[in-house]
This record gives sequence, structure tokens and C-alpha cells, in this order.
Amino acid sequence: MKALVLSGGSGTRLRPITHTSAKQLVPVANKPVLFYGLESIAEAGITEVGIVVGHTEDEVREAVGDGSRFGLKVTYIRQREPLGLAHAVLISREYLGDEDFVMYLGDNFIIGGITGVVEEFRRSRPAAHILLTRVPDPGRFGVAVLDERGAVIGLEEKPEHPRSDLALVGVYLFSSAVHEAVRAVEPSWRGELEITDSIQYLIDSGADVRSDVIDGYWKDTGNVDDLLEVNRTILEGLERRVDGEVDENSQIIGRVVIEPGARVIGSRVVGPALIGAGTTVTDSYIGPFTAVSELCRIENSELEFSIMLRDSSIIGLRRIERSLIGRHVHGVAGPRTPHAHRLVLGDHSTFRISS
Repeated sequence: MKALVLSGGSGTRLRPITHTSAKQLVPVANKPVLFYGLESIAEAGITEVGIVVGHTEDEVREAVGDGSRFGLKVTYIRQREPLGLAHAVLISREYLGDEDFVMYLGDNFIIGGITGVVEEFRRSRPAAHILLTRVPDPGRFGVAVLDERGAVIGLEEKPEHPRSDLALVGVYLFSSAVHEAVRAVEPSWRGELEITDSIQYLIDSGADVRSDVIDGYWKDTGNVDDLLEVNRTILEGLERRVDGEVDENSQIIGRVVIEPGARVIGSRVVGPALIGAGTTVTDSYIGPFTAVSELCRIENSELEFSIMLRDSSIIGLRRIERSLIGRHVHGVAGPRTPHAHRLVLGDHSTFRISS
């Protein structure tokens, strides 16, 4: 069994970060989202992986290499334009051959991995097996409709009026039967070859298409809020570890990881939080659910529920929260703007002004 990992796309919902970085390489808990998927594939016993890349190919190649760090053998497949998930399967035909495969969207995150569903697919060998989860906003995703027995009877891609709240999770398992299906479908109204149409083709052809509704945690990390939520979820599993330097005037509270070479000086860090290697935190407050990457500098500032990428700095900034700070970003406090309040108050008055 092989894996096909999709790592193309432009990541428009994560701009401006994705103007200069592949969306699959944006880190959560100081590790690229793509790496979590590759680790899950390796844990499931799959060793051969084709990574479909687009205009960020060079960056993905540099980050992943030949895959040996994950116990994988990686082959790169170039998709000239992002023409849909079924198109990615279509152009990967030579690589996949007639083998079963799992298709994994590189910007998806699933707690618990995919080992169980891969083992079930290997035992039962249907034409396709899809994972579903209930979401409050199904119009953002591919949506499945089940009959009263739980069988898949219909699929729609980002429908304007969804017929269910069951979204397709970004993990699909296929036999070689899918190759006929991706050749048979026409571009959708979005101008793409949709994998939902291909699976619908299998259903209409009488093929065995199965599904599981998962209760575990899943996120499509396509926007900042979802990235922050995944970051929070991962950090909740931290175990306290202090390998860097913490001076006597600092407080480290709760599940905090301070990587080697990091320095915390006169500061308070409240976990769960992660301070990357070589980062310096001085006279500052780092609050819960914050991941600061390596070689950053934080001085006289407050940062909470945020992700800060490598080689960035914030100096003299009073409060930053729910933020994604890119690489090589440098923020400083501007000069204070003089301001005054004009008051006319009677005797025995009480008042409060936020300064």
C-alpha cells in the first residue's frame, strides 16, 4: 500500500503567511503540519509516499527531503496547476500503479492517526473508504449523505445548501478502481476535477464505498483560527521539560517546554507553552497555548494563545493574543501619543478611565 500526500495549493486563507511559505509547512507546536501527516502514515506501516507539489515544490523538498527522517521513501509528483484532488490522483497514475493507497491532504490534522482505518481497509478491501465528521459549517467542505443504514448514497463538494452536516475528512483510502473514476468525471463548476464526483461515480457504478464517522479531533488547518486551535490541542499534551536557561527572577508555571539554548530572564511563562531553541525571553509574559519557534527574541512584551515563527522578535509590545506571527518579523512599540481627558465633575463623584 502506498500513500499520496497533497502538498500543493496556494493557501489563500492563510495569506500573507502563504505568500512566502507553503501552507503545509506552517508550524503548530513548532512542527510543520505536513510532518504530523507523514508521521501518521509511517505509523500505519506505509513506507512509500508520493507527495504532490505545486509552486512551493522547492520549499517542500527542502523540508521533507527523501523522507528517511520519517522512515519513508518519498517521490515528488509535480502538479502544474491546482486542478482538484481527482486531478492529483490522475497525474499520479504511473506512481501509484495498481496498488491500494491512502490519499492524505497535507494541511489536515487528525489526533490518533490513521492506523486503525488503514488496517480495516487492508482487511476488507472496498473500492473506497472515506472518513466523515460532523461540522457546524458543512458548506466549507465536501459533504456526504448517508441512508438510514449508514451507507454513502451521495457526495457534494462545498454545496451552497448542504444536505447533511457530515464533512469529508482529508483522508481517503482507494483501490485501483478509483483510476477509472477520476478519468470519467468532468470539471466541476469550480473548474476542478473533484474527488467527491469520482467517489460518486464509484457509488453509481455499484462499487463498495464505505465510511466511518469519526469522533476524534480533526482540523483542516486552512485558516489562522484553525491553526491556533490545533496548536492549542497539541500543547495540551505537553510534558514539562526545561532544557534551556531560566534565571532566578523568572517563573515557569505548569506544562512548559523550554528547548536547549533558550533563555528566560526576568519573565513569567504559564503553560501549556513551548519556547524554541535559541529563543530569548526577557522581562516578558508568555501565556497559555503559545508556541514560540527557535531563534526568536521577546522583550518587555506579552504574548498569549499565539504562534510565533522562527527568527522573529517583539519588543515593548504590551499585549498580543490569538495571533500568527511569521518568520523574520520584527515588531517594536511606537512612541506614545500624548492624550488627555477633559472632565467636569461634581462633588463626591466616582469615575474610572482606561489608560
